[in-house]
Formats: sequence, C-alpha cells, structure tokens
Amino acid sequence: MFMYSVRRLITAVFILFGASFLIYNLVAIAGDPLEELRTSQSPNKDALIAQRIALLDLDTPAPLRYFKWVGGILGCFAGKCDFGSNLAGTQVTQLLSNAILQTLTLVVASTILAILIGISLGIVSALRQYSGLDYTITFLSFLFFSLPSFWIAVLLKEFLAIGFNNFLRNPTVTMPTTLIIAALAGLFWYSASFGKQKTRYLMGVLGFVLTAGLIIFVSATEWLSNPFLGIPFLLPLGVIAALLFTVLVSGMRNRRALGAGLTMVVVGLAIYFPIQSLLNQATFLMVVIIAVAMMLVGWVAGLLWGGYDKGQGARVGMLSGLAMALLIIVDRFMQAWPDYVGNSRIKGRPIPTANASTPNLQGDFWILSTDTLTHILLPTVALTLISLAAYSRYSRASMLEIMNQDYIRTARAKGVSERTVVMKHAFRNALIPLATIIAMDIGSIIGGAAITERIFAFKGMGTLFLDSLAHTDPNPVMGVFLVTGIMALVFNLVADLLYSALDPRVRVKA
Repeated sequence: MFMYSVRRLITAVFILFGASFLIYNLVAIAGDPLEELRTSQSPNKDALIAQRIALLDLDTPAPLRYFKWVGGILGCFAGKCDFGSNLAGTQVTQLLSNAILQTLTLVVASTILAILIGISLGIVSALRQYSGLDYTITFLSFLFFSLPSFWIAVLLKEFLAIGFNNFLRNPTVTMPTTLIIAALAGLFWYSASFGKQKTRYLMGVLGFVLTAGLIIFVSATEWLSNPFLGIPFLLPLGVIAALLFTVLVSGMRNRRALGAGLTMVVVGLAIYFPIQSLLNQATFLMVVIIAVAMMLVGWVAGLLWGGYDKGQGARVGMLSGLAMALLIIVDRFMQAWPDYVGNSRIKGRPIPTANASTPNLQGDFWILSTDTLTHILLPTVALTLISLAAYSRYSRASMLEIMNQDYIRTARAKGVSERTVVMKHAFRNALIPLATIIAMDIGSIIGGAAITERIFAFKGMGTLFLDSLAHTDPNPVMGVFLVTGIMALVFNLVADLLYSALDPRVRVKA
C-alpha cells in the first residue's frame, strides 16, 4: 500500500508538471497582456507598458518564464511561496486565499447536502423500485439534472428571494391559497407513497391535512417574522431524531440504544434554558464545543445503557446528542432572526440575491452568522438540486445491483432481518462504486462553480480563473490550476485507497 501510494504520487508530480507547462504556455500565447495599455490615451503610456513588462517578465520567453514560476512555487517548501503577481501587481497568494475562502463558503455545504440527500433518496428509491415513490424521485432527479444551473439560479432569485422578501411585509396566507398548496402537497404524497391504494389515499389525505394545518399555524402566529422552536418543538423533533437513529443504527429491538437516544433528548431539554445565557456570548468555537460535548455525553450515555451491543447504543446516543445540539443552535438563530430582519442594513429584505455578505453590517455572532447563511442560501440550494440528482441515480443503480446478488438472497433465506440485510450487507457494498465519484467531487470543490459564482456575485476560484483568463493574466490562472490540480490528483489517490478499503476483493499491490 505504501509503495503504491508513493508511485502514484510520483506519477502525479510528472502529470502536474506536464499539464502546468502546457497550460502556462497556452495562456501566454492566448492574448496580449499589454493590449489595454497599447490602446490607452494616458500620457505615461510607455512608462506603464514598461512597468507591466517588468512586473510580468514579458521580455523572457514563455517557456523560460514558466520555469521561473516553478522556482517560486518550489519556494513553498522553504516557507516562501511566490505565485507571482497579477496585472494589477497584487500577489496571487493573496488572491487565492480570498478566492478559496469564498469558494469553500459557497460550495462545501451544497456538496455535503447533495451527497447525503442524493444517496439517501437513491437508496430509498431502489428499495421501493417501481413504486410511486420511485417514479417521483426519478422524475424529480431527471428534472433537476436537466435544468441549466443559471436558470435554476434565476428562478430562486425571483421566487425564493424577491418573492419571499415581498411576502414578509404581510406574512399571511389566504384560505384559498392554503387549500391549493395543501392539495398539491397531498397529491405529491399520494404519488410518492407506496403500498396498497388505500394506503396511498390515506397518505394523500394526511399530507393535505398536515400541510394545511402547518400553513394556518405559520400564518396565524406570523412564524416567518418571529420564528421559534422552544420546548414544544424541541421535544417532538428530538424524539423523532432518536427514533430515526435507532432504526438506522440498531433497529427498534435494541431498546437500550433507544433509551440512550431518548436520554439525550432529556439532556437537551434540561440544558435548553441554562445554556441561553452562554449562547448570548457565543463564538463559532463555542458552538462547536457545545456540539462536541453533546456528542460525548451521548456516547457515554450509550455505554451506560449497555445492552448486548454497547457500540450501537453509543452511536445512537452520540447522534441524538448532536441532533439536540443542532436544534438548540437553530433555535438560537431563530431568536436572532427578528433583529436581523429589522437591521438598518437589511431593511426588511433578509434573503439577498448577490454577494457573500452585507457591507458594513454590525452585530453579534448570531447576526453576522445569519447574514452569511442567508447569502449562501440561494447558491447552496441551486448547486444542491443539480448535484443530488446525479448522486440519487448513481446510488439507486448501485443499490439495485447489490440487492439482486446471491449473498443478499442467502442472508434473507437465513432469516436475517430486512434492516440488517439493507444496512449491513447491501448499503456498504452499494457505496463502493460511489467512492470514486464522491472523492473526485470533494477534490473538485476548491475549483469553484464558475456559473453560480457569476450569477450570485461570489468572487471565488471560478470567477478568479475566468477573469484572469479573459485578461491574459497567466499567474492567477496558473495559481487556480495548480491548487485544483493538486486537489484532484490527491483525491484521485484517496478514491483508489478508499475503494480498496471498502471492497475486500480489491487489493492494492506494490
């Protein structure tokens, strides 16, 4: 394994060297970095041209300039990285650091959500093959996959931002509108449900009633203007989370694991009021510490509950503790929502359509964090909808193939429970083909999403690359290429190693 990794890394170095040499020279001959100065009417035009020639070392042929650029890159091993400067004289390292931060803010959340939601939908769709749920997921997957990203972004701006901001002026829903929305929701749940026709009708009616009741509650309490969770919502949501994690991790037969999950619900409710004063002075590190502490308490609770498999109880307790911590944090964000909406910089329109933050916004951790979350909301939704479609199709196909294998039929014939068959035998093997896709997608995160960045005015890696390429500015282009290339090659290696770890039939030989 070690020698294989070394060989792959050495090969990657040569690939990166050859590709970067080619890209550098192509960018250098693609245009004239002095073009705008040549047509300038400035009286000191000649001095500006000479200054740029000296800055970019244009008197040196492009192939030789490349090796000078490589020399600056190798200085990173001595702690003195030099990626060169752009046309304006700004260091590329500074441009990259700002762009990477913007890109990570924009893309990380959408990638994680797309992986989790897409794989979950694909697995469920495979387990309910040819049902109404399967057809619904398939239809929505193909729909989102086929839509252009810019079109989704424009629709989100129009309805989720502009429309929602206008709605907040008078956040009430009329009864006819409520009935129409509830009817559409009932139709969706009818088509998405499976089983006998009577069961599907029941799901449709239940979806209609619950949706209508929810809309009436939100409208009557003006919940969108003053959202809250509190104990009345934390309790049922926490119990649902504990039940869900118990089903996924151990099954409902393991009552002690369920006890660990419910214990963390009680712990979360017990600390809800005492922790509020601490949250008023919160920082990002403090929020992380609270979440980790709840997970550790959940782990201990699972071990104390014991049972025939303490590990299952510990995992259920840990996940339930994390869920309760997240619910408490979400509740605190909701408490800050009215102050954020009423801020003089927000002016009652909290969902922005562009940029990464509101200029000159003042406030505590919750106000500033809410501002960040509202700014990444639309691009995150857009990127998630597009990406999860592919993940759902990949995971569905993989799961269907696994469920038809002989060892799955053997496990069922031996009387193994369906949950164990799915979670222990099928799910892990279904992830094997996805390992390469997920690893490569994570590796490409740093490359940014150029179209989405343009639409939502994020100055990330994609925007930096396109702007530099348009102005024949080779150093920023090469900086973006180098960072994304290294990430792609590293995660390609990670994908191979992960594949061998997941599939015992695959062994990496030196």
